Amino acid sequence: MKYYVKREECIGCGLCEAACFLVFNLGDDGVSVAIDEEVPEDLLEAAAEAKRDCPVGAIEER
Repeated sequence: MKYYVKREECIGCGLCEAACFLVFNLGDDGVSVAIDEEVPEDLLEAAAEAKRDCPVGAIEER
C-alpha cells in the first residue's frame, strides 16, 4: 500500500510525521509529503494512524 498527501489540503501541522516519520515528512515548504514507495508491512499500522489523525483529511491510500 502507498500513501499520498494532498498537498493543497495539508496545513502542515506535523501530526502525520509524529505518528510515522519513516513515511511522512514535512518538506522545506512546511507541507507534508509521503514516501514514494510501498509502505513496509511493519509501518502500516502507524501510517494508518497518521491518516486517521490528519485534521483535514489530506492523506489518501493508493
